[in-house]
Amino acid sequence: MNSVKKQPFPSIVLALCVFSSLLCPMNVAGQEQDSSLGTTIMKHLQQVQQYLDSSAQRAVDPLYIEVPVKPWRVIARYKENVVDVDYSNTFAVPQNNASADWSLRFDPPTAASIGFWVGYRGTGVSFSKALAKNAGRYFSISSTGAKYGFNFRLRRFSTSAVNLTATNYKNGEVVQESQIDGDMPSPVWIRSTYLNGYYVFNGRRYSQAAAYSQSVIQRRSAGSFLVGATWFQSSFDYSDIDNTIFMLLGNNVGRIKVRQGNLGLGYGYNWVPFRGFVLNVMAMPTFSIYNRVKVYKYDFNYVIPVSRDTEDDFGEWNPETKTWANGKTHKPLPITEEESDYPTDIDYWEAGSETVYSALQFNLDLRIGIAYNWSRYFIGLQAQYNNFSYKKDQCKVTIADAYARLSLGIRL
Repeated sequence: MNSVKKQPFPSIVLALCVFSSLLCPMNVAGQEQDSSLGTTIMKHLQQVQQYLDSSAQRAVDPLYIEVPVKPWRVIARYKENVVDVDYSNTFAVPQNNASADWSLRFDPPTAASIGFWVGYRGTGVSFSKALAKNAGRYFSISSTGAKYGFNFRLRRFSTSAVNLTATNYKNGEVVQESQIDGDMPSPVWIRSTYLNGYYVFNGRRYSQAAAYSQSVIQRRSAGSFLVGATWFQSSFDYSDIDNTIFMLLGNNVGRIKVRQGNLGLGYGYNWVPFRGFVLNVMAMPTFSIYNRVKVYKYDFNYVIPVSRDTEDDFGEWNPETKTWANGKTHKPLPITEEESDYPTDIDYWEAGSETVYSALQFNLDLRIGIAYNWSRYFIGLQAQYNNFSYKKDQCKVTIADAYARLSLGIRL
């Protein structure tokens, strides 16, 4: 839903108007009033339309922003959303003066969709259909007005495709580097929720809506400072027992949940080199005022060995007492390239969670929009990029979330 100015719940006003028309009293003779119910509803709809029109005109400076005469818009849209997740960790073996830096990069399928938007001024409804398979679930709502903007995105997906990069150190020197493209033994589940709102200081002369929703037309170049707030939460879960080796390398971490509240000050500029065309660039760095990271750890009956010289005298594993036959709780995991040597009696259980609060985490909100208007038609291309990162001990997760949208519309 888009609008050039935030209205006092026009849908609620309309609902009240319809409700009041249903309660219109009968006249003394018991006859219905001269106006039919349909006529009454149309009258109230016209009143709401007139209110939206007058509000749109009052909200802007006509020398800089043009409110189109034709209020209705029908827009066809094609959209792609991409997510990139980097999970890195440092694993140290102090007994051997050795360590390893390794990272996993997940690049799930692009969430492509096609749909349409229909509305009056900046208020309307939309429908879209996903085109890609195995891209997870994606849902978004956005609204851009003269003084404000609002974005909400929800993404949930799982992926097994991973790029593994590892560097091994011995006595502080690199002894081995490797990079492998492959599949995780079990999929990784990633969920993210993004909620953003901002206020435009120079809303009478600068309009985000001109570039991102085409509800108005920018006539002259103008810019404005913006202040915004962002809420972001995400979870990263690969705690399936088949992923034991990755959890052991990750200091027994199997799940991570983060919640961040950010505030930022940015600047946006609309460049209008000729009539009908506008190029918008907006950048808003944000800093966390609330940053909570919660990690869930797991314990195993195996452990990565600090030495290859280990004797296999452990016997059978007892899941009830969580000990091997020789009384020990952890058995060295065999380090071998042969899949047949990988143990089949691995057991694991949740060993508690840790919560850390920190602040001053830097994130970025970057947007670019291009639009061109001619006659009753318009075309637009918009893109938005957000990055979020959080860290716990030697573990760090960075999520890059971006989308691009192509729009083609007509004014009615």
